[in-house]
Amino acid sequence: MNKQASSFIGTIPEYYDRYLGPRIFHDFADDLAQRVQGLKPGAVLELGAGTGITTRKLRDLLPDECVITATDLNQPMLDVAMAKFHSAEKINFEVTDATQIPYPEEQFDAVVCQFGVMFFPDKQRSYEEALRILRPGGHYTFNVWGALECNPFAKIAHETVTEFFPEDPPGFYKVPFGYHDASVIEDAITTAGFSKVKIEEVNIVADIPSATDFATGLVFGNPLFEEIVGRGGDPDSVCSAISDALKRELGDNMPLQALVIVAAKD
Repeated sequence: MNKQASSFIGTIPEYYDRYLGPRIFHDFADDLAQRVQGLKPGAVLELGAGTGITTRKLRDLLPDECVITATDLNQPMLDVAMAKFHSAEKINFEVTDATQIPYPEEQFDAVVCQFGVMFFPDKQRSYEEALRILRPGGHYTFNVWGALECNPFAKIAHETVTEFFPEDPPGFYKVPFGYHDASVIEDAITTAGFSKVKIEEVNIVADIPSATDFATGLVFGNPLFEEIVGRGGDPDSVCSAISDALKRELGDNMPLQALVIVAAKD
């Protein structure tokens, strides 16, 4: 797994969950969970579960008898996720590499992943692994971000931090917003062996009740923080500049765009 994906550690998970979750993740998690609910699965595997935002939505919607296994590469992210559940809820948490899933073939009816595929260094292998552990008739439901231009909060964050380091700009935001070509994604999924691939563009308008809080998440809630510190920069100064730019360019709300992919296994 690449360095960007393995750097959601330290205090990053708490900032991610508190300041980014409500702004950019919760609505898309609702969308994914409702799609999975419609499949009526008996066993669900979640890849890249992070702080359990989608996991919580899945558990709230799916029947008690449906067992959910939530996995992520980073134990600190899962530690935050685990705190959202009580011991009686049927959730298994495992540290797992999505390109080397440690489960036997045909163990799950559904695989779900919210905004994780973009970080997988070998996406083709991850699709093949998802196919392998699905039962016949199972589905892989996941989403990826649209382009930076369609998600102006990320464009603002990227361009603002670049102004601080013009000769060596941090590249974090190019990773989650750099995998959005529907034809490339469909080709990779079908090559892996999936059938009946459906790709849908989902647009949401989200509110920004506090630009300062949101900017805090955009700087301290992902590996951008480490990129800034590693260049000798001041994260607080970058955060303040991003907050000002959000207020100036977006105001109280923002458009968000993602692609949702549903692929079936024969």
